[in-house]
Amino acid sequence: MKDNFSKQASEYSKFRPQYPDSMIAYIVSFIKNKAVALDIATGNGQVAHKLSPYFETVYATDISENQLKYAIQADNIIYKKESAEKTTFNDQQFDLITVAQAIHWFNFDLFYKEIHRILKPDGYFVVMGYGLFSTNTDSDKIIQYYYHTIVGPYWDAERIYLDENYKTIPFPFEELKTEKFQNELVWSFEQLIGYLQTWSATQHYIDKNNQNPIDLIHDDLKFSWQKGDKKVIFPLLLRIGKLK
Repeated sequence: MKDNFSKQASEYSKFRPQYPDSMIAYIVSFIKNKAVALDIATGNGQVAHKLSPYFETVYATDISENQLKYAIQADNIIYKKESAEKTTFNDQQFDLITVAQAIHWFNFDLFYKEIHRILKPDGYFVVMGYGLFSTNTDSDKIIQYYYHTIVGPYWDAERIYLDENYKTIPFPFEELKTEKFQNELVWSFEQLIGYLQTWSATQHYIDKNNQNPIDLIHDDLKFSWQKGDKKVIFPLLLRIGKLK
């Protein structure tokens, strides 16, 4: 599993969008026994924290110590530094296992072998994510140009799975038909820039060129943002499965 997010862990914690409560409640509605859940590649613990009111215990793992430093705390959340593909958990331990905006980084064969080992026979496995957001027309044009042209060559190859809405990842489970969700937010210009700063492609560009690519669009984007409605809409990705 790649670690593309340790360096900007504080920004990730501050600027990455949350998943809506309605989506979390929908996922949990499938789970009969709410004893133990696991959020893999938890990052700053957003999903783990949203699961914590529903479960007796929530475990949350990540390979980044820096990310875990900024994780949201709760009495029943246990954070551990562990790989997604090889964990220290017991066989058939979890009622629910989630992975949000991260599965495209994993070695699928190793990861799914581990999930089949640690998920309870009647448990559920859930993949979440979000695609490229949309906003006002003028800002959209600038962001699309930034995404595809300026930092386009700097995305990791795995990004294609997100562009394809996680429909092309392996999914060796009995899959449930799910409702569709989206996240609608109102952002300040600082939040918009902060989010673009967390993109792995932005960081790869900086590392390669010693220049922040956001500077290339900053002024035009600020002008378009200030005259727009400042709304952003994230299409949310969701796949839910049971062991076959």
